[in-house]
Amino acid sequence: MNITKEMGIMDVVQKYPDTVDVFMNAGMGCLGCAAARFENIEQGAGAHGIDIDSLIAELNKVAAK
Repeated sequence: MNITKEMGIMDVVQKYPDTVDVFMNAGMGCLGCAAARFENIEQGAGAHGIDIDSLIAELNKVAAK
Protein backbone atom coordinates (compact mmCIF):
# COMPACT_ATOMS: atom_id res chain seq x y z
CA MET A 1 0.00 0.00 0.00
CA ASN A 2 1.30 3.43 -0.91
CA ILE A 3 1.23 6.35 1.47
CA THR A 4 -1.11 9.08 0.23
CA LYS A 5 -1.60 12.70 1.26
CA GLU A 6 -5.05 11.83 2.63
CA MET A 7 -3.63 9.43 5.24
CA GLY A 8 -3.39 10.51 8.87
CA ILE A 9 0.07 11.51 10.05
CA MET A 10 -0.01 9.29 13.13
CA ASP A 11 -1.49 6.38 11.16
CA VAL A 12 1.53 6.48 8.86
CA VAL A 13 4.01 6.80 11.73
CA GLN A 14 2.44 3.87 13.57
CA LYS A 15 2.46 1.63 10.51
CA TYR A 16 5.87 2.78 9.22
CA PRO A 17 7.98 3.95 12.20
CA ASP A 18 10.95 4.78 9.97
CA THR A 19 8.93 7.63 8.46
CA VAL A 20 9.43 9.68 11.62
CA ASP A 21 12.82 10.81 10.30
CA VAL A 22 11.26 11.87 7.00
CA PHE A 23 8.66 14.02 8.76
CA MET A 24 11.29 15.52 11.07
CA ASN A 25 13.76 16.25 8.27
CA ALA A 26 11.01 17.91 6.25
CA GLY A 27 10.29 20.31 9.11
CA MET A 28 7.32 18.57 10.69
CA GLY A 29 8.77 18.27 14.17
CA CYS A 30 5.30 18.42 15.69
CA LEU A 31 4.60 14.69 15.61
CA GLY A 32 3.94 14.78 19.33
CA CYS A 33 1.46 17.65 19.19
CA ALA A 34 -2.29 17.18 19.33
CA ALA A 35 -2.85 18.37 15.75
CA ALA A 36 -0.75 15.50 14.38
CA ARG A 37 -3.32 13.07 15.74
CA PHE A 38 -6.12 14.63 13.69
CA GLU A 39 -4.44 16.03 10.59
CA ASN A 40 -3.74 14.19 7.41
CA ILE A 41 -0.35 14.53 5.74
CA GLU A 42 -1.55 17.18 3.30
CA GLN A 43 -2.90 19.38 6.11
CA GLY A 44 0.27 19.05 8.17
CA ALA A 45 2.54 19.74 5.21
CA GLY A 46 0.47 22.76 4.21
CA ALA A 47 0.65 24.20 7.71
CA HIS A 48 4.45 24.00 7.55
CA GLY A 49 4.88 25.12 3.93
CA ILE A 50 6.24 21.74 2.84
CA ASP A 51 5.97 20.50 -0.75
CA ILE A 52 3.47 17.66 -0.46
CA ASP A 53 4.56 15.76 -3.56
CA SER A 54 8.20 15.59 -2.43
CA LEU A 55 7.17 14.58 1.06
CA ILE A 56 4.90 11.78 -0.17
CA ALA A 57 7.61 10.49 -2.51
CA GLU A 58 10.14 10.36 0.34
CA LEU A 59 7.68 8.73 2.73
CA ASN A 60 6.90 6.02 0.19
CA LYS A 61 10.59 5.42 -0.47
CA VAL A 62 11.23 4.84 3.23
CA ALA A 63 8.07 2.76 3.72
CA ALA A 64 9.05 0.46 0.85
CA LYS A 65 12.26 -0.61 2.62
